[in-house]
Amino acid sequence: MTDHVRGTGAVELTEFGDFQCPYCRDAAPSIARVLERLDGRVTLRFRHFPIPSRHPDAERAAAAAEAAANQGRFWEMHDVLFAHQKELHTDQLVGYARELGLDERRFREDLESAEIAQRVQEDRAAGEQAGVGGTPAFFIDGRPYKGFYDVESLVDELEDAGA
Repeated sequence: MTDHVRGTGAVELTEFGDFQCPYCRDAAPSIARVLERLDGRVTLRFRHFPIPSRHPDAERAAAAAEAAANQGRFWEMHDVLFAHQKELHTDQLVGYARELGLDERRFREDLESAEIAQRVQEDRAAGEQAGVGGTPAFFIDGRPYKGFYDVESLVDELEDAGA
């Protein structure tokens, strides 16, 4: 499994997230600021953990992010999905792909592909195996992080880990 990665630092912050989860949306700006503040010292890894029982469009949104990833635009779609969290139906997802300049035909095909659905389920299974029960769930260098996900708390913890 290949994670979606931002940064190249020695300390790894892994997030299991759900694009329809309001807490994940709220955490996204904090994570971005943490990466800026610890520039070059942290690697962010994103893994999907859709919770369809609470968020009926989460799996489809994760598939959209993966379809965008196939065209090199995962992080751009990641940001758009959180910005439009209440608008995640297929026609809206295709519209976001169009706005990002993606090949629409390829995006639609990938959105429906079994390979992408399997990728999302593999991420979720990895989260379950790691003990994830809800989102966002964070791990620092493979260890569960149970603290707050505000900038200061995350920076303190990441610096304690060597960032």
